[in-house]
Amino acid sequence: MWCNFVGEPESNVQMENFKLTRGKYFYVIGLSYQKADAQIRGKFSLTEDARIALYNQALAEGTDCLLTISTCNRTEIYGFAEHPFKLIKLLCDHTNGDVEDFQKVGFVYKNHEAISHFFNVATGLESQILGDFEIIGQIKNSFLEARLHGLTDAYLERMVNAAIQASKKIKSETGLSSGATSVAFAAVKYILHNIPDQDNKIVLYGTGKIGRNTCENLVKHTAGNAITLINRTKEKAEKLAGKFNLIVKDVSDLRQETANANVLIVATGANQPTINPDDINPNRPILILDLSIPRNVNPVVGDMQNVTLIHMDALSKMTDETLEMRKSFLPDARAIIADIQGDFEEWVEARKFAPTIKALKSKLEEIKNGELDYQSKKTEQFNQDQAEAIAGRLVQKITTLFANHLKTHPQEFDDHVSFIQSIFALENEVKKHEKNY
Repeated sequence: MWCNFVGEPESNVQMENFKLTRGKYFYVIGLSYQKADAQIRGKFSLTEDARIALYNQALAEGTDCLLTISTCNRTEIYGFAEHPFKLIKLLCDHTNGDVEDFQKVGFVYKNHEAISHFFNVATGLESQILGDFEIIGQIKNSFLEARLHGLTDAYLERMVNAAIQASKKIKSETGLSSGATSVAFAAVKYILHNIPDQDNKIVLYGTGKIGRNTCENLVKHTAGNAITLINRTKEKAEKLAGKFNLIVKDVSDLRQETANANVLIVATGANQPTINPDDINPNRPILILDLSIPRNVNPVVGDMQNVTLIHMDALSKMTDETLEMRKSFLPDARAIIADIQGDFEEWVEARKFAPTIKALKSKLEEIKNGELDYQSKKTEQFNQDQAEAIAGRLVQKITTLFANHLKTHPQEFDDHVSFIQSIFALENEVKKHEKNY
C-alpha cells in the first residue's frame, strides 16, 4: 500500500543501479507544507529528545545511515532500508503522528528520486518561500547531529557536501535568493501594511532562530524602541536585545505586556500552545502572528473580539514581485543542481563496484609480485625496474577494463561481480574494502 507515496516509478535497471552492496535502497519519507497543514506538521514534528530516541532505535534495529530534517515546513527522514515502512515506523514511533495520517499526506521517494528531492530541498527550491536558504544550515546541523550518533557514512557525507556546493553556487551565480523574502520578512511586511508605524508596540515572544530573524527584520524596518523581547530563558533574549538595545521582560510579564501591545509575534516552537485566551486583553485590538510549528497560539484566541490571528502558512502565501523575480532564475538553478547531482550519482555508481575492483587490483598486484619474484630468480640479468613498469601497466589496464565493463553492463552487474569474485577468490578481500564504502 506504500506505493501510493512513491514518486515517478523507476525502471528495473535504475533500481539496480542504485541498490548498493549493503542490499538496501536509499529512501526519503516525510511530509511538508505542500500537502500537510500546520496541525498535521505539528503532529510529526521531531523534538531534540525525540530525534535522539529515534537515532537510538535506528541503531538498535541495524540502521547505519540516517538523516532527519525537522523544520516548521517539513519533517523528513533519509536513510537506507529494504522497505520504506521501516523509516515511516521510526517517524511515527517518535512523534504524535500515526501511519493513517502519513498515508494521507506523506511521501516516499526512492534512489534517484530521493536524491533529487534532497537537492531540491537543500537548495531552496522546495522551501515554502522560494529561494529561502535557511534550510541548508538546518541540513548541516542535522548531519552533524547524525554523525555524532554514528549514523553517517561516506554516501551521506558526500551527498550533503554536494548539496552544500549546489546551494552556494546557486546563491552566488543566480538571483534565486535575491530580495528580502522569508517568513520573518513576510511577518514584518504584513505589520507594515496593516499597522501604522507610529502606533506600533510590538511584543516578540520567542528568540530562537525564527524569532532572531524576525527581530532583525523588525529593527531594520520599524522603530526598534517599540519592540519588547520575551523568552522563557531570559538570558537568550538579553543576548539578542544587546545587539539592538531592545527591552527585555520576564515570561511572568507576558500578560501585562500583551495587554498594552497592538502586535504580538509568537515564535516559541513549543509542543503545545504558549498563548491562550487569558494572555490577551479582549478590550484592545491586537494583531497576533503565529510563526510556530506546531501552532503555539490556541485557536480559540482567534475567535476573541478585537483579535486578528495570522499563522505563518498564510504569511507564506503572500507572494510579491520579489518571488516572481526569483521564479525567473529557476532554470539556472536547476541546471546547477543537475550538474552537481549528476557528479554525485556517477560517484554512487562507481562506489557500487569499487570494493570488487580494489580487491581485484590487490589480487593482480599479488600475482604480479609473485611472478616478478620468480622471474628475478630464474632469469639472468633480470631488469626489475623495467619489468615492474610493464607489469604495473598491465595490472592497471586489466583493472580498468573490468571496471568499465561493470559500469556499462548494469543489468548483469550482480552476475558479473560474482563471476569476478569467484575466478579470483576475492570474497574475503572484497569484505575488507566494503568497510570503507
